[in-house]
Amino acid sequence: MLRSGGRKLLKRLDLRESWVIFFVLGNVMLNFPFLKIFNQPTTLFGFPIMYLYFTIGWAISIGVIYLFASSSEPEAPDQQTDEEESL
Repeated sequence: MLRSGGRKLLKRLDLRESWVIFFVLGNVMLNFPFLKIFNQPTTLFGFPIMYLYFTIGWAISIGVIYLFASSSEPEAPDQQTDEEESL
């Protein structure tokens, strides 16, 4: 009974920490040292490295946001938890 509620709480806390970690990581990736590294006159497959850096980073961030959003979906109304049944 309480174990499932405790697991849900721990899952939510881990999810919140992950949001914060990826937010900070995204901000770090858009600051000076990383932009200086990828701002080179060379190209890869005909594309400037800076464009590839932004495009790949953008795609990865969308994927991470999708994973977080899909894992934080609320339960269906017809599914009741043990705590609701005991009330």
